[in-house]
Amino acid sequence: MATSSSTTTPPNPNAGPRRKRDRTHYLYIAVIAAVAAGITLGFAAPDAAVELKPLGEGFVNLIKMMISPIIFCTIVLGIGSVRKAAKVGTVGGMALGYFLAMSTVALAIGLLVGNVLDPGSGLHLTEETRGVGAEQAAEASESTTEFLLGIVPTTLVSAFTEGEVLQTLLVALLVGFALQAMGGAGEPVLRGVGHIQRLVFRVLGMIMWAAPVGAFGAIAAVVGETGMDALRSLAVIMIGFYITCVLFVFVILGTLLRVVAGVNILSLFRYLGREFLLILSTSSSESALPRLIGKMEHLGVSKPVVGITVPTGYSFNLDGTAIYLTMASLFIAEAMGDPLSIGEQLALLGFMIIASKGAAGVTGSGLAILSSGLQSHRPELLDGVGLIVGIDRFMSEARALTNFAGNSVATLVIGTWTREVDRERMDEVLSGRLPFDETTLAGDGHGHEHEPAPEARPAGHAVERAPAPTA
Repeated sequence: MATSSSTTTPPNPNAGPRRKRDRTHYLYIAVIAAVAAGITLGFAAPDAAVELKPLGEGFVNLIKMMISPIIFCTIVLGIGSVRKAAKVGTVGGMALGYFLAMSTVALAIGLLVGNVLDPGSGLHLTEETRGVGAEQAAEASESTTEFLLGIVPTTLVSAFTEGEVLQTLLVALLVGFALQAMGGAGEPVLRGVGHIQRLVFRVLGMIMWAAPVGAFGAIAAVVGETGMDALRSLAVIMIGFYITCVLFVFVILGTLLRVVAGVNILSLFRYLGREFLLILSTSSSESALPRLIGKMEHLGVSKPVVGITVPTGYSFNLDGTAIYLTMASLFIAEAMGDPLSIGEQLALLGFMIIASKGAAGVTGSGLAILSSGLQSHRPELLDGVGLIVGIDRFMSEARALTNFAGNSVATLVIGTWTREVDRERMDEVLSGRLPFDETTLAGDGHGHEHEPAPEARPAGHAVERAPAPTA
């Protein structure tokens, strides 16, 4: 009897999550149906479709509401549970170096393709398009000093109320290092933060059921506002941008992931398929940030690596935005009959990469950054920003998808470099034998710790993660 009970016990825990996860399949089928319905409505009744824009904005705002507490809990748990501060510094230094290298590569590819395609020739600036760039630049104008001072929150809790990712990151780092220095005295606080993290992810799971409504409103409004005219006249730059993003993701990132981590990028993207669908329907990579944290931990990457790499990457690893800024700048200059020299291209785009930090995931932020850069370096080209407004939302989707792909690859690459990836668990997850629990999104059994002494951790973590290696 003992033998039979031991053989029937393992399937029961797996059966529960599978039944819960199966229900979420209907959710993402509903998202796909909502996207199709939104596109149809956008073409059939554009005026009515535009009125549905608040539905999409409301859903994205709900997701953004959860980002600060999720980042805070993830980083505090990741750093606070590490016994050596040098390990955190190593991960952070590697992450920043990697982000700088990838941004440079993305810039180079955007410049190369932009110069080859020669986009913008044949288009003419109309009076209706003038002034758009000035409006966008006014929203994004910010000096380097203002940017650096903006990282420091007004109070310890204002980072959560203002929704600033970098401010939340700073507070979480300070709290995490403080708990690390407290040693055993800080473990009750870590346990409390762990409970809060599980609660926050449960709330996020509830919000996700509104995804079909948000996707329907967002897509309908985009199609209703844009129509087909802008797509026809600007097809070259848009298609060229999409092709460039695809080449960067599958050739550059795919090769890097295979060489460093030994992972097929298609396997990783299949695992993150629902997140890509969510980004595609909302045009915001921030909508998938909380889920990326949970899934990377579930994949076997340690909490410190996930907690540092993912939030930092959302501010500093903007591969899609870098490609967009290069190609859009060349497009505008060509369209206005004032092409940029190689020196001007490097100076302008170097400035834009610095200015883009902290703006990831926000729909339309790329247009504001583009306008701000042109105003600072080539103000005579600012009027040309209006030429690209019609397709910016469609390019925003490609930016968000590329940024998200870059951050998911970065997490695995940095985790491999620092030896903070459980290879056996990663193989189990990518093969589908260890499915992600869509009901909790993070917490129980999703994060894999790599510290040698599990008994020194909060009791909940040790008990709940014990079965994972044997699954």
